[in-house]
Amino acid sequence: MIRALLSQVLLAGMLAGMPVTAAEARRIPTPAGGPDVHTVLDVGRPLEPGDYVWDDDGAPAGPTHVVVDTERRQLYVYRGGVEIGRSFAVSGPPEMPTPLGRFPILEKDADKYSRSYDAPMPYSLRLTRSYVAIHGSKVEWDWVTHGCIGVPLPFARILFRNVRVGDDVLVTRHWLPAAYD
Repeated sequence: MIRALLSQVLLAGMLAGMPVTAAEARRIPTPAGGPDVHTVLDVGRPLEPGDYVWDDDGAPAGPTHVVVDTERRQLYVYRGGVEIGRSFAVSGPPEMPTPLGRFPILEKDADKYSRSYDAPMPYSLRLTRSYVAIHGSKVEWDWVTHGCIGVPLPFARILFRNVRVGDDVLVTRHWLPAAYD
């Protein structure tokens, strides 16, 4: 877990052309099991299919932490306790659930193709030996995966460039504090 000491972080993001100013970012307590979070993007609402935000200006250097909330269908990205990205995300249905837990990124493959499902998995970040991964995907309200975590392709490309093998991914349900609602 990152234990960064930040008194003030300037952070801005974009959502549908609407800027998020540093004054709109807020400090939140750290949820149990999640990364040490100091500042979050205030986008005003949960993101919908196709929505994503990325702005790492002002974020400190260091390892990147990813949190996937399968219930809220949101993926959050942090560096040094600062939220730098967020995306709508799809995951597996009850009969093929996305595994919950803490996973290191095992490998990165920009051009992964699943022979099992005869489907592309662009900008794949492998989390398990059985190849559960975060990757670019069709992202709609009624869309599910075979257990992977699907995010919009442009976001997958950005995330792929900003994480390293070994970075931490937490897949959970309802981990975020009320400050995000």
